[in-house]
Amino acid sequence: MEEESREFTEAEATHNMEGEADEEEIDPESNPLNELLLKRSRTISSNPLAMVGAKVSHIESLDYEINENDLFKHDWRSRSKIQVLQYIFLKWALAFLVGLLTGLIATLINLAIENIAGFKLLAVVHLVQKKRFFMGFIYFTGANFLLTMSAAVLCVCFAPTAAGPGIPEIKAYLNGVDTPNMFGAATLIVKIVGSIGAVSAGLDLGKEGPLVHIGCCVASLLGQGGPNNYRLKGRWIHYFDNDRDRRDLITSGASSGVCAAFRAPVGGVLFSLEEVATWWRSALLWRTFFSTAVVVVVLRAFIEICSTGECGLFGTGGLIMFDVSNVTVRYQVMDIIPVVVIGIIGGILGSLYNYLMHKILRLYSLINQMGRMHKILLSLTVSLFTSACQYGLPFLVECRPCDPTLSATECPTNGRSGNFKQFNCPNGYYNDLATLLLTTNDDAVRNIFSTNTSTEYQIPSLLIFFALYCILGLFTFGIAVPSGLFLPIILIGSGYGRLLGIAMGSYTDIDQGLFAVLGAASLMAGSMRMTVSLCVIFLELTNNLLLLPITMIVLLIAKTVGDSFNPSIYEIILDLKGLPFLDAHPEPWMRNITVGELADAKPPVVTLHGVEKVARIVDVLRNTTHNGFPVVDDGEVPPVGLATGATELHGIVLRAHLLQALKKKWFLREKRRTEEWEVREKFTWVDLAGREGKIEEVAVTRDEMEMYVDLHPLTNTTPYTVLESMSVAKAMVLFRQVGLRHLLIVPKYQAAGVPPVVGILTRQDLRPYNILTAIPHLEVSSKGREKGN
Repeated sequence: MEEESREFTEAEATHNMEGEADEEEIDPESNPLNELLLKRSRTISSNPLAMVGAKVSHIESLDYEINENDLFKHDWRSRSKIQVLQYIFLKWALAFLVGLLTGLIATLINLAIENIAGFKLLAVVHLVQKKRFFMGFIYFTGANFLLTMSAAVLCVCFAPTAAGPGIPEIKAYLNGVDTPNMFGAATLIVKIVGSIGAVSAGLDLGKEGPLVHIGCCVASLLGQGGPNNYRLKGRWIHYFDNDRDRRDLITSGASSGVCAAFRAPVGGVLFSLEEVATWWRSALLWRTFFSTAVVVVVLRAFIEICSTGECGLFGTGGLIMFDVSNVTVRYQVMDIIPVVVIGIIGGILGSLYNYLMHKILRLYSLINQMGRMHKILLSLTVSLFTSACQYGLPFLVECRPCDPTLSATECPTNGRSGNFKQFNCPNGYYNDLATLLLTTNDDAVRNIFSTNTSTEYQIPSLLIFFALYCILGLFTFGIAVPSGLFLPIILIGSGYGRLLGIAMGSYTDIDQGLFAVLGAASLMAGSMRMTVSLCVIFLELTNNLLLLPITMIVLLIAKTVGDSFNPSIYEIILDLKGLPFLDAHPEPWMRNITVGELADAKPPVVTLHGVEKVARIVDVLRNTTHNGFPVVDDGEVPPVGLATGATELHGIVLRAHLLQALKKKWFLREKRRTEEWEVREKFTWVDLAGREGKIEEVAVTRDEMEMYVDLHPLTNTTPYTVLESMSVAKAMVLFRQVGLRHLLIVPKYQAAGVPPVVGILTRQDLRPYNILTAIPHLEVSSKGREKGN
């Protein structure tokens, strides 16, 4: 898979050069798109490309580590209690705003989708009732075509990062990968409008993934004070002008998005904890829970308003809610057998779904590299196929008579929703397949989950429904529109769950609708490999605690079976996109190599002196792409026990801070260390929070080149260091858990003439593929040792 992922990203990079070179100027120094993503050489790659949304971008790491330089320490010491309380209050205020805005946007999306799709379906039903079947098909297909085109054009032309679910990129960001333009204002607007268009078009995708991305966009924009060109300049907003606090806000945004999609506050918090967040703590748990609570209150308020008919066709629909609180769930010991079976089927089908999705996404990459027009045409082709199937397939099944116990208003129905759609049937009859296909995805879930409807659906209809959504689920994801994976997987799983319920009807007391719920849960666990968060989400969806034991069993079995075949769907997408995500579990062969040996496979480390010449700093910045440089001091008085002439490691200075020193002309005519007051006159902690700027934008005269810069006040004096004898596996765990950008390797023995730094480890150096590219014999020797044992 690693080989295929590189081919995928390289193909997309080629497309970006040929078809999208006009989108932005490429840095002439690095020329990242003119090189292969990873070269096969004896050195480890450190200049990666990756797919962010549908766009090839240059990737860097984030600074989650606290930069403890002199300015930070002074600012921390000088903060009053009022400023500390203000900082804490603002964290909670932003958490409240994240929940409030995410809830409002989710309500807007639901209102728009239910009304647009509802009026479209009512018009189709009206034409069908008049026996104008062909005109109904033209209207249905044409409306879906235009809605899909609007979503695809917006994504392709205005915000490529809005395509797809966004969850893999969010996982990468919270893991420490900077994903450019992923949380901007343009991305947020296109994600909202594109989601409305794509879901209203009846495509087999959900709004759940996009809502997670929307919540993160809202959180990021609030944290930075607005869009890039219109940021607020108040002092209070600078409290959050760092990657650590923005990470917490985006985590709250992800939780709020899941809560808005499923109306599941606890499930939203657990989703962030289990699936997207790499780093977690109790204070973050409280704030994310607070955000999701605000979302629930907003959604509940609008449901109360809309239940009175104030929201057009929205009514009580639009939010997935399978309420079985009044249904008695009965199961006995023997019912464990079908529960285990559905878990095994979910694990097998989930892993098969992941495998096929991987192949189709690689195929789509070949199509997308042909240009923007081909991306749009691919989306429109999928839309036409989907519309033709949804409209045409119900004609293949026989009409069924309505149950005499139901009233004339309950069966058949001709409205936007309902369990017994008449469609092409005579009065007193209904079309069960049209009930599932000619409706919104949320209503389709509600219909197939419905309980006490054991005779409503025929086996041929369910087989067609299952086969169709297997095909649509595979071929719809990956087109250039905002899309989510949750709902397609729920629809596929509920299809085979309902079929198994019919097959086991005489042997179990479990309702067929509950079998559909268990089928959906099993396929989600088999594909996404989540357990705890999924269990709580389904518990909050079904509103019935009696389902908890069998749901837990199904999820555990499905995940276990799926893990034995391939990774989760999000891990596969991360790998295909080339995002340098660090997994929680290092490869076994990583224990066979030390960080010192890994440093030998890299170019020599570039160091700077504590008081460095301007010419040297400019030369380093122009000729390297590194973002951190160790700062060393020669000729210092050695501590007791250290050999005379040894060099002191003062810390590490960031590239952005060096650029700030050059921009502000903080130069000295003589080589000396500065006083603390001199530094505070020139810099504030706000100045060092920014990351923008390039060396080409800095003008330095010939006379200034001969001056000096004191790097001591700008240097992080407490960097994380590891001995050169530490295993790569152990270093990777430390790097990931602390959220580092740089990890310094120091020698095991210190003596005169021994450099204080052996090397620097970055995210790219710890990726298994990159290590094996430079040292290919590692995996071979590891496999040989395993066979010998």
